[in-house]
Amino acid sequence: MELPFIQPPLTFTDQIQRRVTVAYPPQRIVSLVPSQTELLYDLGLGSRVVGVTKFCIHPAQARQQATVIGGTKNFDFAKIDELKPDLIIGNKEENYQAGIEQLAASYPVWMSDISTLNDALEMIRRVGMLTGRQREAEPLATEIAASFAALPTPATLVSAAYFIWRKPYMVAAGGTFIDDMLPRAGFRNVFGTAARYPEITADQLAVAAPAVILLSSEPYPFAEKHVAEFQKICPSATVRIVDGELFSWYGSRLRHSAAYFQTLTT
Repeated sequence: MELPFIQPPLTFTDQIQRRVTVAYPPQRIVSLVPSQTELLYDLGLGSRVVGVTKFCIHPAQARQQATVIGGTKNFDFAKIDELKPDLIIGNKEENYQAGIEQLAASYPVWMSDISTLNDALEMIRRVGMLTGRQREAEPLATEIAASFAALPTPATLVSAAYFIWRKPYMVAAGGTFIDDMLPRAGFRNVFGTAARYPEITADQLAVAAPAVILLSSEPYPFAEKHVAEFQKICPSATVRIVDGELFSWYGSRLRHSAAYFQTLTT
């Protein structure tokens, strides 16, 4: 009797330079990152995604089809154990080290580490390889790269501050994915010399005097009711609410970012 062919496990290097051996192709995937959950679905892997976080809102059916295993920074380990995943996908910034280390002691955990558009495109391609979806991932990455390459290069970048939190005020600064997105959208980050996500005061904002203040729709749900608060600090600035997903989700949602960015400075 002829025995069925069984693909041997394969070893991959993740974006924090860890070697991860995975049953190939993986059949039971837990995603710990919302933007990467959406990517898995867009690669045609929705039926294999068995666990997601409570923040995995795209696609809408993800939290109905898969088990919700907590948040990005507080995993329900018992639920994950029940799912018996053969692959867990996380992110260095969005997840927490202690939780990742605990999971990695029992399961293959592949981590992304993304600060730039190139990092994001690499992640998309690598996830495609990791899951046997190279033929879907490569044209997706190519499409995203082309959409950004087609963006016009402004003669001068408009000075801007990008807020992600209120009470305390926090901005996206240097070394973040958002900081890499801002010049592509036509903006110069006035807090770009600071690191990561610093707290700032109203006085610091006034001194920085950005021409535009961008209030992100996430993670803090900035809304029109907050515009006047910032207008009072910087009366001459233009204050606007922006779609935080299109600035910070580094998966397949990037297909829509370049077109959105063109609307912000026109």
